[in-house]
This record gives sequence, structure tokens and C-alpha cells, in this order.
Amino acid sequence: MVLSDRDIKKALQTGQIRITPSPNLSIQLGSCSIDLRLGNAFRVFEHSKQAFIDPFAKNVSDQVTREIVVKNGEQFVMQPGDFVLAVTKEHVTIANDLMGRLEGRSSLGRIGIVVHSTASVFDPGWDGKPVLELGNLGRMAVALVPGMRICSFTFETLSSPSENPYNKKKHAKYKGQKGPEGSKINQES
Repeated sequence: MVLSDRDIKKALQTGQIRITPSPNLSIQLGSCSIDLRLGNAFRVFEHSKQAFIDPFAKNVSDQVTREIVVKNGEQFVMQPGDFVLAVTKEHVTIANDLMGRLEGRSSLGRIGIVVHSTASVFDPGWDGKPVLELGNLGRMAVALVPGMRICSFTFETLSSPSENPYNKKKHAKYKGQKGPEGSKINQES
């Protein structure tokens, strides 16, 4: 069952959901979701340095991307066809009996910006800054500004608490992430 605005507020009060810094509920809380804001860190692909991406190469992310930080009030311009990783301003922690789902915002989709290409589900026990897989599908460049509302997060109740929540998994690759970390698929066996 998807949590309503009323249930999201209760979960924030009880600590089932923790969001830091605290959201401005009068602006960020929707009927069944909470908007998260764009952070300052972006991981851009340096496609001219490598002919292709070998996802199983050691340190693949360091080979094909670099992180840049945009100052508050400045713009990050996404050109048509661009794909970058970004991070939310907020750190999100989810209890073991909930899951989260990151969704794009319609207002951005209508100008060509998608905020996740595949990774929309956040497991019970998630603890970190959500990373966004931003793409510009449009034909015009779009300026993004740190602090703008970039995505919505919904929460669903599990039938029972997870036996193996994400924050307890030994091999959870993105546990506690603070920035737009690149792919760690090479750590899979």
C-alpha cells in the first residue's frame, strides 16, 4: 500500500522515514509523495577519453567519468542527448518495513528531462543520498539548478519487515552513498 501524505508525515515523526535536511512539507509534500531537491554534485561521462565502457573493468567509473560540483545559484546545463549522474540534496533513510520509489516529475519530463532510467526502487533499510540517472531526451538544452525540486519519492508498506534489509546486506554496493557514485557492477560475481 502506498503511503498517503498523512502517513508520510506520521512516518517522518516516528522515524520510519528520515530525511535530512528536513523537508519543507508545505512545499515538498504531495498527496502521496515527497519531492526531493537536486544536490550540487554531478558525475559526467568523458566519452572522448574511452572508446567504450567495459562495465566489469576495475575502477570503471573513475576511467569514464569525473565528478563536478556546481555552486549554489549556478546552473548545470544538460545538452540534448546528455546522460549524467546526480544526487539529491537530501539523505534518506527507510525503515525495514517500507520501500521507496523514486519518480520523475511531470514538469521536467515535459521539457525532456528524465530523472531515472532504471533504478527507481529503494529497498527496505536504504540509507544514503539517492542518485539520479538524469537524461535529456529533448532537442534543446535545459538548465538545472541545485536546490530545485527534481524528483518525487513514494513509500510503500511491505507485508512484513524485511529479513535482510539493504543496510544489513554484506555486499550492498551503494550503502551510505553521499555523492553520485558510478556503477559498481564490476563488484558482482
